[in-house]
Amino acid sequence: MRIGLLTEGGYPYVGGEARLWCDRLVRGLGQHEFDVYALSGSARQEALGWVELPPQVRRVRSAALWGEATGRSVLWGRRRAGRRFAECFGELAAGMTGTSDEGAAGTSGQLADRFGSGLYGLADLARDTGGLAGALRSEDAVRALEGACRAPGAHRAARAARVPDLLAVAADLERALRPLSLDWYDDDTLGAVDLCHATAGGAAALPGLLARHFAGVPLLVTEYGVRLRAHYLAGASGAGEPGPSAPARALLASFHGRLAAETYREATVITPGNAHARRWQERCGADRAKLRTVYPGLEADRFAEVGEREEPGEPHTLLWVGRIEPAKDLISLLHAFAEVRKDEPRARLRIVGALAEGPRAAAYLAHCRALAAQLFPDEADDVHAVGANPVSFEEIGGPEAPDLADAYAGGGVVVLSSVVEGFPISLIEAMLCGRATVSTDVGAVVEVIGGTGLVVPPRNPRALAQACVALLRDPERRARLGAAARARALELFTVEQNIAAFHGIYLEIVSHCPVRRETVNEAGEPVPFAHPAEASVPGRWAVGGGSAGAAPVGRAAPLGPAAATGPSWAARYGLRGHLGEVAS
Repeated sequence: MRIGLLTEGGYPYVGGEARLWCDRLVRGLGQHEFDVYALSGSARQEALGWVELPPQVRRVRSAALWGEATGRSVLWGRRRAGRRFAECFGELAAGMTGTSDEGAAGTSGQLADRFGSGLYGLADLARDTGGLAGALRSEDAVRALEGACRAPGAHRAARAARVPDLLAVAADLERALRPLSLDWYDDDTLGAVDLCHATAGGAAALPGLLARHFAGVPLLVTEYGVRLRAHYLAGASGAGEPGPSAPARALLASFHGRLAAETYREATVITPGNAHARRWQERCGADRAKLRTVYPGLEADRFAEVGEREEPGEPHTLLWVGRIEPAKDLISLLHAFAEVRKDEPRARLRIVGALAEGPRAAAYLAHCRALAAQLFPDEADDVHAVGANPVSFEEIGGPEAPDLADAYAGGGVVVLSSVVEGFPISLIEAMLCGRATVSTDVGAVVEVIGGTGLVVPPRNPRALAQACVALLRDPERRARLGAAARARALELFTVEQNIAAFHGIYLEIVSHCPVRRETVNEAGEPVPFAHPAEASVPGRWAVGGGSAGAAPVGRAAPLGPAAATGPSWAARYGLRGHLGEVAS
């Protein structure tokens, strides 16, 4: 099988998001071929280069979503193409601003239709003319956007937009729509793959939508962190810098929401990484029949030695592991530890982390260290040195930093204090090490813990302290919870489970949605047996066997509610373990 792996700011770049799970997926599915289509997020990311690629990666194509757009302006001087661009971009903008075809406020279905019509119209125009690099940053684009904002029925935030707001929105749309102008959709690129697998929503899924539009290639979308949610959070916080105005934020949020809804509508299968992401997808219009929960997988062998030890770690040590940034709420953790010390004077807190990018994270770390010195002024002169103070700060990857497994081995209780969290990888690592945990109730924490740890409300230092003290004083309970946590992690959150799940889903999609095309070699001659034979097997064998309701020869039964009511795909393909539970 030939897979088109679509990424944004991730694999195969060394500093990419979701790099590890993509690399493990590709290496674990050596029987398939992978073509990687990567959208880079920054110049720094490109400068760091790529990871070492396995032989099953046949090619890598990349494009930038940062900096100035490149490409010629091909529409000017061609009146028909210019009018066509204005019409298509106007339809896209109308879908963003909430205007129906009749000029009144549109329903959700009407707006989705206008947005999709404009999006694919622009894609067709880009293919016919060679690209939209000039048109998307032109005055005509701003005029079309302004016309949609001023039209009757446009929502209030759109009507409030002024020229500076429209210019800012147009610039962001130009970057987001750059995949429209790429040469990735011919018969020798994405048009030649059996399946597109987008490793995130948003811009990463856009090439998959176009491959489906131009060549009928089925699309699988995986979201371990919902990109739309991340966009909303980034727009609300502003990262400490002056950001877009309220009308601009509303228009951009509408665009990303429409793109997410279109992606979910056109995807053949959607694989959220947890129930939290799944709820977001359902609220954005994803059909439940398309959803298959597939948890991320970690390398259990890395933590096997620690997890199998009989010793429980340092019984009076609380351990925090993660990326140091405000969302992790180390301030509440430090105040909670001050309460813990009143009841358990021998307690220590180790903060082992990697600093997030940007000056804001560095300032936050300095504030945390200053707070630790203020809360424990008489304990030591140097709050930075390990062992000199009940609170120690240790950098992951630093010259004197411990190995991550050794850090977990030295902790009696692992603590998570976040106020915002997606899928808590550090908790799974602690579970694989057999450690009892205390966590705040955010993101997918409760789903991951599953009753094998203590959960408290976020931003509540007193509750966090009480839970930590309860475990520090009860070694038998710590051991019992740690053993249960390790068993749960080995059952649900390993690389092997993740790879087997996607292998089954790949087979399921291709069996139901074979791509209809004539495959040719370099000489232009047909290549027999280029596609799997099961794509043309009569009957509904992929949904549970039997001849009742069999599909005609050459056609497979569609994915949908009928498929969901049959045996699980894990059972159909004879996969062992608890994959049916993972993918339910």
